[in-house]
This record gives sequence, structure tokens and C-alpha cells, in this order.
Amino acid sequence: MENKQTYFGEIGHALKTLATGMKITWEEYFKDFFTNKSTEQYPENRKTTLHVAKRHRGRLVFKRDENGAYKCTACTLCEKACPNGTITIKSEMVEVDGKKKRQLIDYQYDLGDCMFCQLCTNACNFDAIEFTNDFENAVFDRSHLVLHLDKEIYQGGSLPNIIDGGAPQQIGKFNTKTK
Repeated sequence: MENKQTYFGEIGHALKTLATGMKITWEEYFKDFFTNKSTEQYPENRKTTLHVAKRHRGRLVFKRDENGAYKCTACTLCEKACPNGTITIKSEMVEVDGKKKRQLIDYQYDLGDCMFCQLCTNACNFDAIEFTNDFENAVFDRSHLVLHLDKEIYQGGSLPNIIDGGAPQQIGKFNTKTK
């Protein structure tokens, strides 16, 4: 079926389409002038206004007891559950009280390759690892994203109360308080 519009009919249709697009553009343009703007003040006011959900998966950390000892037994279940090889566990067999036991030498976690799928924490039978909601992990060199969890003691991120979700969230309002 052929389009039998005339030359001037096509020009009229094009002008109508252009006017419709310009109408939408002008409505959006003027709507910005007459409405109050609310913006998250991220880098400047992040310590007082930033809210991060408690269930956000930011990075993997070891759970430790009150003495600072980790619960990991080097069973390698988390390493086997990881779909892309983010976790590498090195262990050795040692004899303790006449029994052979695995001892953790190095627990290497590559934050840059992690998919944050939480399969590793689900596979851990000893509740030794968990995801925190600390999200400020940007670095200039990818090699700094390789973490040795058994060597570090995670004290929380650079933001106060980040583990508890940061600043209190106000439903229906943007967090725009100043410092």
C-alpha cells in the first residue's frame, strides 16, 4: 500500500510532529523553573544526610568475636560457591592435639570482580563472612581492590553509622540538611 500524501501534506505532518515535540520540551523546561529543586548533597553533606539501606551489599568482611578472632575455618565452601572466582583461600593442614585441622593462611577477596550475589555468605556454614553496606570503595589502582580479609579488622567505613544505615531516612523528603 503506497503513501499517497502530497508534498505539502508531508510538510504539514512534519510541522505538527515538530510542534508536539517542542510543546513537551517547553513544558518540561518551564516546570523546572516553577518547582522547588531537591538534590542529594552527596560529597559535601554525606556524613549528615546520606542514607544507605542496611541490606545494601557493599563489600565482604569477616565476622569476628569479642577477642578479634575470625570464625573462618578455611573450609573453602565460599570459594567453591563464588561463580567468578572472587575468593581465593590458602590453607594448610596442621596437627592440633593429635588431630589434623585446616588452618587459614590467606583469605583473598577481589572486590573489583565481585558480583555481590551473596552466594558465598549463604554457603558459609560457620557464619564467618557477611556483606556490609559500605559503598565508598573507589580507588585509582585495581590492585588495591584485592583485600586480605584475615589480615584486616574492619572497623566500619568512612561514614559514621554506615552499618546502621547512615543518616535517618525521611520518607517522602529528600535528605537535604546542611552540615
